[in-house]
Amino acid sequence: MTADAVAMVWPGVGGRHRPVTVRPEELVPSEALVEVELATICGSDLHTVSGRRPGPAPGVLGHEIVGRVVRLGDSPPRDVRGRAVAVGDRVAVGIYAACGECGRCRRDLPQKCERLFKYGHAPLAEAGPLSGGYATHVRVRADTPLAVVPPDLPAALAAPLGCATATAVAAVSAGGAEVRGRNVTVCGAGLLGLLATAMLADRGAAVTVVDPDAGRRATAKLMGAANTVGLTAEPPPADVYIELSGAPAAARDAVARTATGGTIVLAGTVSPGAPLDWEAQDLVRGLLTVRGVHNYAPAHLAEAAAWSESAAARLPVDALLGAVHPLDGLDAALQEAARSGSIRVGVAPREIDQGR
Repeated sequence: MTADAVAMVWPGVGGRHRPVTVRPEELVPSEALVEVELATICGSDLHTVSGRRPGPAPGVLGHEIVGRVVRLGDSPPRDVRGRAVAVGDRVAVGIYAACGECGRCRRDLPQKCERLFKYGHAPLAEAGPLSGGYATHVRVRADTPLAVVPPDLPAALAAPLGCATATAVAAVSAGGAEVRGRNVTVCGAGLLGLLATAMLADRGAAVTVVDPDAGRRATAKLMGAANTVGLTAEPPPADVYIELSGAPAAARDAVARTATGGTIVLAGTVSPGAPLDWEAQDLVRGLLTVRGVHNYAPAHLAEAAAWSESAAARLPVDALLGAVHPLDGLDAALQEAARSGSIRVGVAPREIDQGR
């Protein structure tokens, strides 16, 4: 029998998290109980606690999770690469669980399931306390994308797999399969933009990263960017323009900064406040393709895991993860993530080796 679990409950904007101790419930078929190794703080969590984004109150936040499987229900799930998940496996947990039956799921759009459940985004009364990453354990529901990862994959890369890395794969894929030798603009040097930059550089693209922060531009260079510019400079016309910053101006500038025949990928602008005033004729005459990306499909997580494992040795892992706080220091971790220049700040129920 698994020992009691602890979850940090967020009461709402302006409130401090409080620990809640629970005994994990019995699992139904295809579920798993995962002991959290590391949860990293995503920008959406910061937007929730600040009130910029609607969030579950009370609820348990956190959705970038790596941990160890400690219990399974009947009919163990398979991970996104087809492996049967076993007790003891180290897994990256996907951000959502889909029903597998609705019209969107049948159209291979499980990330937009009509009955979608999202970890770290569910009310406590409906989902229970083991529904987010800021806890000692997470109850992983059936039809959640999972990626079994090796013990030597650094936690700084393993935890964001189920959010930032898989979403970066989806955004890069939306830009087209062949980018070798093409000019690609990536707007934003947060974790999404940095990972996309490294993926694109691996594919032979000439990547220009746009970001106002000099430190993040320097990190983008380490990730493989050919060029970096601030907000006042004009990047070269892009064959592929990928917006990952969430800045309204980056979305509005997309058409003007994309070359004839190019592709625009909008993935960072997920909040209201960015109305677009593009001329329809600019899309028509420019032969432009516009793609929206929100979350990802299981195949993107599979590709994200494979890429992270192959790229880990050449990535500047130390630059991607700042301080790791204990679980009872969650409020301090959130404050640091909001004010520091760290790409990610972590929360761990137990001490971890950050270089793993």
